[in-house]
Amino acid sequence: MNKVILMGRLTRDPEVRYSAGDSSLAIARYSLAVDRRFKRDGEPTADFINCVSFGKTAEFAEKYFRQGIKIAITGRIQTGSYTNKDGIKVYTTDVVVEEQEFAESKAASQNNSGGYQTPMQPNPSVAAGDGFMNIPDGIDEELPFN
Repeated sequence: MNKVILMGRLTRDPEVRYSAGDSSLAIARYSLAVDRRFKRDGEPTADFINCVSFGKTAEFAEKYFRQGIKIAITGRIQTGSYTNKDGIKVYTTDVVVEEQEFAESKAASQNNSGGYQTPMQPNPSVAAGDGFMNIPDGIDEELPFN
């Protein structure tokens, strides 16, 4: 079984491209900073995991995900390789996202961005730490991960 569950903060805004052809497909790439549970002196405190999503999931990421927000994803690990312009074979490991969701409210995201500058504005109608996950204003379509 190939199943991954991660929770972390986006290290940058998603990079979204669309495939060529009649029925173009959105492809979003982003990376998550996932805190390590146990930390040794001199070692990083987080792992940076590359993620890729397709279709409606990618379009959702493009529209609502910004650097610094905390999300939870499920997916699978996929490895690959390619030859770069210098003729060197490069190996890749990505998490192919199957489901994604917000892991904190907008207000909590603004207050606890872990050092990231989050462009999202706090929602004045929701107090930080109220225990509810917020969906950004303006979502009136069915969410791709429900």
